[in-house]
Amino acid sequence: MARTRGTGPSKGVWAAGVAAAAVLALTGYVMFGGSDDGSSEGKGGASASPSASGSASPSATYQAPQDWTEPERWVALPRGERTDTNGNEVGFPHTTEGAVAMLSASGTTNVEGSQTMVDEQLSVYASYLLPSEKSEDIAEQVELKAIQTDKNLRRQMGLKPGSNLPSGAYVRSNTVGYQIIKKSPNEVSLWLLSRVVQKAGETAKEDSSYTRTLLGAEWNGGDWKMSGAATSRALQLTKGKDAPAMAAPGDEAFNSAGWTAIREAS
Repeated sequence: MARTRGTGPSKGVWAAGVAAAAVLALTGYVMFGGSDDGSSEGKGGASASPSASGSASPSATYQAPQDWTEPERWVALPRGERTDTNGNEVGFPHTTEGAVAMLSASGTTNVEGSQTMVDEQLSVYASYLLPSEKSEDIAEQVELKAIQTDKNLRRQMGLKPGSNLPSGAYVRSNTVGYQIIKKSPNEVSLWLLSRVVQKAGETAKEDSSYTRTLLGAEWNGGDWKMSGAATSRALQLTKGKDAPAMAAPGDEAFNSAGWTAIREAS
């Protein structure tokens, strides 16, 4: 895109912004939101300000309703054609739904036993980030953020940093909805709505919460990839606008906020 001399950011500033967006895209899904029971406490030891990052933001007081309201919009996302060496699905179709499916897969988390958030996020980095945006610096930032999240999680559970989670303890995240911001044949940006569940042990109560993350994807090398540049463009498109309200599928607020619910992959 052409820029007028002296009016736009320098190449260095633009590159730094893209790099920051790439880190946000990779780490946004561990910024846990408000719980089903109305608690505003973050569940992953991380928080996010929509005014600061525009990427992920917590729900302050959300409480899931007792009555089920059928979502007005549903989609069954396609699966990837194969599994890569990191155990992640790749090879998604060249469609908007294919981009959503890749971003949904990138935000699926399962931390339990010896598995850590570092393992999860570095796996996402390896499988899903646009190759041209990968660098030692980005990988290090992703790893450092994940290390801090692991420390916070274990501190909440009364464990020593670096220790395995006890039997029955876990943190899991899965995508439940999305809202398209902009789409074209080779680029898709969206809000992704995920549900996070956390349990501190066999007899502990399971807590659940929601997170809303802004992400962008580009078609590259025959597959969809997470893109810091596309995420940065989406941040500009949504600047000054309210993010869609977080609500669970089955809540009328889910429909009024414009979310599309996700069925099991076909």
